[in-house]
Amino acid sequence: MKVRLAGLGLIAALLAGNFALAMGPWLVRLADTGPVSAGFWRLFLALPFLIVLARMNRQPLGGMPRKTLALVALGSIAFALDLASWHIGIGLTRLGNATLFGNAGSIVLMFWGFMMARSLPRGPEWLAIACALAGAAILMGRSLEISTQTFIGDLFCLVAGLLYAVYLLTLKNARAGFGSWSLLVWVSLFGAPVLLIIALVLGEPVWPTDWTPILILFITSQLIGQGLLVFAMRHFSPLVIGIALLTQPALAALVGYHVFSEVLSAIDIVGMALLGSALVLSRISGTKSAPA
Repeated sequence: MKVRLAGLGLIAALLAGNFALAMGPWLVRLADTGPVSAGFWRLFLALPFLIVLARMNRQPLGGMPRKTLALVALGSIAFALDLASWHIGIGLTRLGNATLFGNAGSIVLMFWGFMMARSLPRGPEWLAIACALAGAAILMGRSLEISTQTFIGDLFCLVAGLLYAVYLLTLKNARAGFGSWSLLVWVSLFGAPVLLIIALVLGEPVWPTDWTPILILFITSQLIGQGLLVFAMRHFSPLVIGIALLTQPALAALVGYHVFSEVLSAIDIVGMALLGSALVLSRISGTKSAPA
């Protein structure tokens, strides 16, 4: 009985983490700062809590070799650019599209794995590639039908997915020695100033007049969402993680429909299903080919 309850608790944590992250795009739109400024506050406000979590888990915050620190700084800049690009895209395209394209990093990692192994895709990997290309073509084609702005938003979110893959690849070796919470502290330290500079260059309003969306964003996305996923992902296979990941675009699409009147046609749903399938398949492939 206890084992069953523990399993249900882990599943609940995995789903709750994905649910919290799925609310992020909605909150970015609600914020009365600029979208990049919202990303700055997300990292900056979470910093003291991340330090406490790193200490509680006995993860070192110092003693990082210079070479590792340089790679972490590079990865943090990639993550900051990922957030900036994604948040800009959220304001331009549909929430379901933004969430799917923003998670495209796992597909990029699958391709990276092929390059590193100097091998061609096999079986399900070819299926993942076909689903990714078909799904992306359908969704971006539909966005172009709606408006050029929506299509540009898709591109911003796709670039964000590519940058997130760079972030994961750059920090993959540092994770083994310093732990997830410790690295998130360094990522926030390096990334927050980058986001602030970009926001100021773009002329965005930085200081919010209504703190509610900003506070909920950093609590749900950076603390609850990240925290629950860091906890739950140790206990599940990539297949389960990939399937749970699909709750994010589904919930984002529902929010887009009910709050922002973003109607999805049958062909949109087909495109989302294809791209979502590619995300799941790429995560399965990642156990063998990708370094994530």
